[in-house]
Amino acid sequence: MDFPTVFIGASKEYGGFENHIPAPYIRKNFNLDYEPAEPRLLICGLGYYRVFINGKEITKGPLAPYTSNPDDYTYFDKYDLKGLIKKGENAIGIILGNGMTNGFDGYVWDFDTAKHRGAPRVALSIFDEAKEEDNCLLTADTAFKTHPSPILFDSLRCGVIYDARLEIEGWCEPGFDDSEWANCVIAEMPRGKAKICECEPIVVSKELKPVSVTKHMDGYLYDFGVNYAGVTRIKIKGERGQTITVDHGDWLHRGLFSTENYNRFYPEGYSQKTVYTLKGGGEEVFVPSFTYYGFRYAYVTGITEEQATEDLLTYLVMHSDLKEVGGFKCSDESLNRLQSMVRVSDLANFFYFPTDCPHREKNGWTGDAAVSAEHMLINLTPENLYREWLYNIRAAQNEEGALPGIVPTGGWGFKWGNGPCWDQVLVVLPYFVYKYRGDKKILKENAHAILRYLDYLDRNLNEKGLIDFGLGDWVHANRDAGKPVCPIEVSNTIISMNIAAMSERVFEVLGLELQRQFAKGFKEKLRNNIRKHLVNFSTMTVLGRCQTAQALAIAYGVFDESERPKAIEVLLKLIEEKDYYIDVGMHGLRVIFHVLSDAGYADIAYKMIARKDPPSYGHWVEQGFTSLPEEFRPDYTDFATSYNHHFLGDISNWFIQGICGIKLNPHAEDVNFVRIAPEFIAELDWAEGWHKAPAGEIKVKWARDGEKVLLSVTVPEGIKGEIILPAGYTDENGYSVLKLQSYENLICIK
Repeated sequence: MDFPTVFIGASKEYGGFENHIPAPYIRKNFNLDYEPAEPRLLICGLGYYRVFINGKEITKGPLAPYTSNPDDYTYFDKYDLKGLIKKGENAIGIILGNGMTNGFDGYVWDFDTAKHRGAPRVALSIFDEAKEEDNCLLTADTAFKTHPSPILFDSLRCGVIYDARLEIEGWCEPGFDDSEWANCVIAEMPRGKAKICECEPIVVSKELKPVSVTKHMDGYLYDFGVNYAGVTRIKIKGERGQTITVDHGDWLHRGLFSTENYNRFYPEGYSQKTVYTLKGGGEEVFVPSFTYYGFRYAYVTGITEEQATEDLLTYLVMHSDLKEVGGFKCSDESLNRLQSMVRVSDLANFFYFPTDCPHREKNGWTGDAAVSAEHMLINLTPENLYREWLYNIRAAQNEEGALPGIVPTGGWGFKWGNGPCWDQVLVVLPYFVYKYRGDKKILKENAHAILRYLDYLDRNLNEKGLIDFGLGDWVHANRDAGKPVCPIEVSNTIISMNIAAMSERVFEVLGLELQRQFAKGFKEKLRNNIRKHLVNFSTMTVLGRCQTAQALAIAYGVFDESERPKAIEVLLKLIEEKDYYIDVGMHGLRVIFHVLSDAGYADIAYKMIARKDPPSYGHWVEQGFTSLPEEFRPDYTDFATSYNHHFLGDISNWFIQGICGIKLNPHAEDVNFVRIAPEFIAELDWAEGWHKAPAGEIKVKWARDGEKVLLSVTVPEGIKGEIILPAGYTDENGYSVLKLQSYENLICIK
């Protein structure tokens, strides 16, 4: 496919906080002397675009085409124009937004000084795919005309200022007179590789009306009940020149709307804000472009009491077009609430790739995505989005093999914010996509980058042969963020050992024997060094003597099988010493509940999760949260970070695999092999979970019936495996291990 190489724009000047430059209208009338059989449009708008053909918008969704560093990749979208263009006069219209290309709003992460920064620009071609030669019908050039649009300011992170008085009727329709408009200029061609965007678009999945509208401070507070991500659609009738301001946030500080939890990232007055000036003369409807917000609350000023109706604002919930492939519910409503909170945060933080929050950063933090990958794949369909993001992750890998902490990046994230606990995303994503979808292609695409990263780690061991650089067990419960209890040498070396273990399996599946041997040798070297320097074998205790260190070592194979029982006893003792509270950060949290349930202590995992006093997940339910906060705190009265992160959501994975026992492809050998190993937790009367595997839906439900438990298992044709009943349980025939097949109310006796 030949990508158009000429980029055009309104000018070479780009705006920022100090100098607002309107998003440009770009258009052209064009005539066709025949009706094309297979007309197609290829378009790349940097940073974002909206495109109209003969007055009709055809943009695939918000924030098209993708969010990337244009020095790495320039993304094109392809549209079928059949029935949209015709013989005779036609018109194309484009609106361009700043996006990542002019990332002045990301100055905290140096996007404002990135080499790729420039004015918005577009490349496009319309062609007839039915013709092999001379098939180009239109391409971007300086004959395209441009004019400032009513979008006076647009920022991915900060919002939009729009003046409806400046709208130009019919601007993208055929026959529009653009003789007074300026000609476009040739823009600098971005350095990134041209690529078709092959992942799902961003969609509006639902519309919400406010659950309440109240007079609040100097304006009106709209509460939508759930802390999603998206924008508010304004519907208003008023006088020409009236300006309405809508601030969006996820926090009421002592009952008052506040944006304090992300204000420090932006200049005053630029926090998730829509500013709309009315043109007057009738009902007006407005939806912001080139931005989105993370919020539950919208605070509106500039309106009258009569205008403050529930119809004024509608919440357009946005996220990448992910489908549900898994779920869980049980007799404990707090766990059901937590499952819902995980789902809300996963979707609110998925805009082409997993982001760390939908309001403050919107960055693709690699460590966050790594610890969330498994639970997202069990619940949703992110595999195509992961594949697309991995193109960008590989492009961000530097010559030494190191990875930045955020992707995309303009260069920030190598000196701080990365390290093995974050960099593992390069292996974790393809590994789990293969494990749960059986996809070898994603392994092949990333194999070389994985090998380069292993080599990078091997060259950066300390004098003890351990890894002591990068971030560690982040956001430790009840402690200051960034100050993990688990020693860096422990968490980062054990996780590096697991990176090597996953890499060994990747290379084995691909038949890359030399690479497999290297990964295996590196894994064994790290394991030997961990056992030599970080484990006290007289007590089977890992250095640091904390829940994270002990759980990581058990989960990732530091201990021999004969040593595991004693190591688990130590973990239980550490938990008991903390009175069964979680005392881990994000990486310990990722494994500790699985370690407990695999060892027969699912009841302890449940107790740690469900308890209602802090630090616990149950405490979040008691606080009335509808999404997952960034941190565990004893008191949220003055909590001022984020109420919507996804990286602490692996509890959903544990609900499905631990409580319901749907253990999918446990050895990463056969996507059609499933082990059903439920845990009949005493505090639960029933539980059910499901997952749609490539072969079909797997469903497990168990319910108490007096002294017995009735187990129902539904598996599709083509799935094989086994059912392992919890310790102490058998079926009516005395068997604790059964051949996997569908059962209706299998009687389990203790």
